[in-house]
Amino acid sequence: MVIGTFWKRLSSKRLGILIQALSLIAIFFEGYDQGVMGGVNASPNYWSVVNIGNGVTADGVTQTTKQGGIVSIYYLGAVVGAFIGGWIADRVGRINGLFIAAVFALIGGALQSAVRSATFILVARVVTGLGTGALTSITPVYIAEVSSAGHRGGFLGYVFIANYLGISIAYWLNFGLSFIDNGNSQIRWRFLLAFQCIPAIMLLSSIKLLPDSPRYLASVGRYVEAKEVLVQLRGNDGPKVEREFMEICAVASRANMVSPIEFAKVIFGRATSIPHLGRRAWLCILLQIMASWTGITAVTAYSPVLLTQAGYGSIKQGGLAGGLNTIGIVGTIISAQIVDRFGRRSSLIWGAFGLFIVNLIAASLYEGARHNPSITSQVAPSSVTMLFLFNLTYAATWGTVAFLIPTEIFPSEMRAQGNSFGIMGWAIGVGWTVLVNPIMFQHLQSRTYFLFAGLNLTWMPIVYLFYPETSDRSLESINVMFSTKSPFYPAMEKAYLSAGNGDVLGGGLKGDSILQEVFSNDGL
Repeated sequence: MVIGTFWKRLSSKRLGILIQALSLIAIFFEGYDQGVMGGVNASPNYWSVVNIGNGVTADGVTQTTKQGGIVSIYYLGAVVGAFIGGWIADRVGRINGLFIAAVFALIGGALQSAVRSATFILVARVVTGLGTGALTSITPVYIAEVSSAGHRGGFLGYVFIANYLGISIAYWLNFGLSFIDNGNSQIRWRFLLAFQCIPAIMLLSSIKLLPDSPRYLASVGRYVEAKEVLVQLRGNDGPKVEREFMEICAVASRANMVSPIEFAKVIFGRATSIPHLGRRAWLCILLQIMASWTGITAVTAYSPVLLTQAGYGSIKQGGLAGGLNTIGIVGTIISAQIVDRFGRRSSLIWGAFGLFIVNLIAASLYEGARHNPSITSQVAPSSVTMLFLFNLTYAATWGTVAFLIPTEIFPSEMRAQGNSFGIMGWAIGVGWTVLVNPIMFQHLQSRTYFLFAGLNLTWMPIVYLFYPETSDRSLESINVMFSTKSPFYPAMEKAYLSAGNGDVLGGGLKGDSILQEVFSNDGL
């Protein structure tokens, strides 16, 4: 089949570019769906269609709880989609899993653009969430499994440019569409929701051009194909590739698929098939919740409110809100350069410290303007600068690493399912903050940023004490860090060093015998 073997015609470099391009499209949905509802909720015609307001006055939303429910139910769909998508990807492959997820994303986008009532959009939002949750769960796993140990973080960092690109496109589209009929036309919000069908169609038509990951292929006994893909990805068949392949085979030969029942036990720490799965799951969940509570959702979803407090008019609000999210692209490029060089832990700890400083300064500026309204115009540029610095710092650190670690700390037989716990934490964190942020800004106003500043200080010791360093370590060797009963970083590092820097082969001779046994069992 031409489509299924297309990747064999590509050089290592061109195959890497193709993987990055299609992964960018897959991750695009997470960012776009996160940013699109800001423009939809600002459309008066939408208020009338879903019956949350009168659609006449500029501030006509009368059912804010219902409005928030429509936004947040998407994240419920994303959680379910992440778990189902991860389970499917561990059984039928990463590429097939992405194809199925793209089908749901396409159907969900089409349904949302055709909304006729509140019930209609609730169902459509759930369907979209199923697709986006699965795409966001499977794509980072695929990237992690095809990347080399020393470039895994950078590879994923470049791919996550699509997250901010999606948010930015949603904001810029809304900015342009808001000029049609003074923003009152239904095309404003229907086009915004329909636009996501375009990347879904692109993904469906091209994802089958990619090979599945060598680690998935080895996990289901397809060792010859796994070796072929690995050699194509690395561009050679030298000693390093041979050792990486032996590690993959050694781990795959000892792996057993985790049943759905066992998987349900993981979150309660009752799973016994693989050591300390519960701890790994909670590390992923809490990491994403912490990321959401750095203040990023407030800046992303409620930047128009913040810009209003800074004294800017509606046109400047739209332009600055788009630019505010576009700067995240620059931050993600920075992340791709530093996350492998300085490590995951340093990126998170120093990123949290930077966000603490930015939140503190922004809150102080807003507070000064609250007590002395006459200086609002003077401090406005500084306040907006802090918002830009916040997005830049977050994208360069937490924005990538929070999605990277969950793809690294689970064993191969349940990596896609395990990453679902990270998506679960993301959905809980973002859904929770999106729901309560309006209440916080209503009562605390800009003082909310003092709260975010304090939370970022709290995240620093938590990361230092409990999160492992996975940079420049093979996915197979990282599993050794969880062989210790202690949840603390020094104990995990000691276990890794005691095992010969995570050596899963136990020496070359043992590695050769494992490889021979694997291939003999495969009938070769």
